[in-house]
Amino acid sequence: MKRTKQWVLGILGLFTFIYACKVTQSSLKRDAEGKIIVNTSPSSQYLSPQESLKAIHLQKGYHLELVASEPMIHEPVAIAWDGNGRMFVAEMNTYMQDADGSDEMKPVCKVKRLEDTNGDGKMDKSVVFIDNLLLPRLILTLDDRLLVSETNSNHIYSYRDTNGDGVADEKKMVYRNDEVSTNNLEHQKSGLIWNLDNKIYVTYQDVRYKYDNGMLKTEKLINGSGGQWGLANDNHGRLFYSAAGGETPALDFQQNPYFGRLDVGGQLDKDFQSVWPVISTPDVQGGLGRLRADSTLNHFTACAGQSVFRGTALPADAVGDLFIPEPVGRLIRRAKLSNTNAKITLTNAYPGEEFIASTDMNFRPVNSATGPDGCLYIVDMHRGIIQEGNWTRKGTYLRNQIDQKKLDKNIGRGRIYRLVYDGIKPDKTVPRMLSLPNAQLVQYLSHPNGWWRDNAQKLLVVRGDKSVVPALEALALKSTVQLARIHALWTLNGLNALERPVLLAAFKDQDAEVRKTSLWIAEEALTNGDQDLLASVEALKNDPSADVRLQLALSLRFNKSEKAEQIITGLLKSYPDDKLLAESQNRYQGKLRESAESEQKAKLMAAADQKLIKDGAVIFKQLCATCHGADGKGINNGGKDMPAPALAGARDVNADPEKLIKILLHGLSGPIEGKTYPDMMPALGANSDEYIASVLSYIRNDLGNKSSVVKPSQVKKVRAENANRSNPWTIKELETAQK
Repeated sequence: MKRTKQWVLGILGLFTFIYACKVTQSSLKRDAEGKIIVNTSPSSQYLSPQESLKAIHLQKGYHLELVASEPMIHEPVAIAWDGNGRMFVAEMNTYMQDADGSDEMKPVCKVKRLEDTNGDGKMDKSVVFIDNLLLPRLILTLDDRLLVSETNSNHIYSYRDTNGDGVADEKKMVYRNDEVSTNNLEHQKSGLIWNLDNKIYVTYQDVRYKYDNGMLKTEKLINGSGGQWGLANDNHGRLFYSAAGGETPALDFQQNPYFGRLDVGGQLDKDFQSVWPVISTPDVQGGLGRLRADSTLNHFTACAGQSVFRGTALPADAVGDLFIPEPVGRLIRRAKLSNTNAKITLTNAYPGEEFIASTDMNFRPVNSATGPDGCLYIVDMHRGIIQEGNWTRKGTYLRNQIDQKKLDKNIGRGRIYRLVYDGIKPDKTVPRMLSLPNAQLVQYLSHPNGWWRDNAQKLLVVRGDKSVVPALEALALKSTVQLARIHALWTLNGLNALERPVLLAAFKDQDAEVRKTSLWIAEEALTNGDQDLLASVEALKNDPSADVRLQLALSLRFNKSEKAEQIITGLLKSYPDDKLLAESQNRYQGKLRESAESEQKAKLMAAADQKLIKDGAVIFKQLCATCHGADGKGINNGGKDMPAPALAGARDVNADPEKLIKILLHGLSGPIEGKTYPDMMPALGANSDEYIASVLSYIRNDLGNKSSVVKPSQVKKVRAENANRSNPWTIKELETAQK
């Protein structure tokens, strides 16, 4: 009887334990209307990985599993897998180790290689693959090589382990650019995404890269690329950028940036920009203007590390959804995409709530990616301070919050999770692609998980073995899987082995996405004036798909023939409801007119002034456009206000340049003409006099402005006169100084 009683008590104890765990991980408390009750006094205390997991709340049916954490990893910011499923993790070990960002530029950061050796989904083996790096920002696996680019540098190196000990012992430069980036850490490139079109894309820069016989070569983007931290691509090669500086969670996704940047009104649902944290989030650089009455973030501000889910371990309705981490809000947005006449619109999958939100103040999701097991992986930098030192200076609203809550104390940690659905088991197949012969790689172009398709295509293109061409042609022409046909076409293109009959057959494919792909591939030949191909694509001007018609116009964009112009004009006339097509073409024509006017104006200038403006244009497009807009008219981010004032036609822009020089040297805070913006203008004084003069010369001579250039000597004079200044200016100070 006693033993039976003990058994019963044991069972009850077990159920009590399970129940207690469920209560700990239960749904958030809600009010009578069903709205989440926000925790208005969260603790900033460190939580163990297990405690933090319980503090992360997900929508029904989903849960997170811990893949890696400290001490295995520290300060992780980006991940990538090689063809054998080994995970590379870039660590920014010196990032904001105190509120002043002390010793941030010491080259002591790492890239680690992690492995799951027993198949339980958790990493159990770690080795430092590369050491002594300066804040590594971009990583991309090729074959057994890893491409890496560091902060402040435009060089790209490949690293390889040649002796099997897990440590890189071979380092080769694959792209050289001796220009040094002096922008602050939040305004430097990220990405390095090998896209469906075999081009490698990054943010900020006005180029994309192409792998060619062991080296990377650049191709110009006519308007540059947008975005900041994070770059995503979907199954059909559509790219998604984000811009934290412009408080824009998604942009430049309407068309490939090679054809020009294009954002249009209504591409974000009217409520999309509002975010819904489950705890107070007072540590926002935008200050009180970015907080609700309950002190929760009211608008995207630190959007970063987005990805499109392309795996198999979540429900089918998640495939193609865009997941956007928001580290200031301690949340991750799940966005649904809709397509209306080729125009893409994003909506929140859970109106008034988020897909993932945490009550742990140190939960800082900064990146995400689909893994080889079909799950979505989330990189949590897990730290107190997430903003860069330009915005944490003493006396600022953000610094006061950091000091009060001791957010600077939580450093040196980091977690990586995988998102799992309760009813679906992750794929336990261990990739062995690096050792497979090319003929066997072809089969993976039909794999349902985009990670496998991407890596198979990349490896085939990098290896350059044309013996697989017959198998690829058969796949492109006969496969019943749409994505297999698309990948086969692009792989043939990457091998320079796409024969004309195969391409012509793809023009007539029953699937619109395949027809669109074939036109995208045809762009290069059409630009080079291939008249026979031009005659073949003309038949697609009456295609029933608006996406195909848009791609036809884009692929003919750089063909200067009268015939190409007639086709585009005919498309615009025959399909007046294709608003995106019309907007794209109008923007492109407008850019051509502006360029012609600028060239004409430049002819009347001295060579030195021309160079200032030309250099300033590059800087503006890479840096300033993030907040001020590519046309200088500001960014309509879907909220009630813009992140920064418009520069086009602005009074101060066209007046005495001294005020502008002061602003760029030391920054600007506070209201401007009675309007308060959510962010301050950071100081750019660490850059040279020529740099400052170039930016201002471009702003004053373009964007609808017509004023004199600014000479480096003018910047030097103002710099010397204000050498002892360390704080940002206010408009009141600047106006008083000029009286």
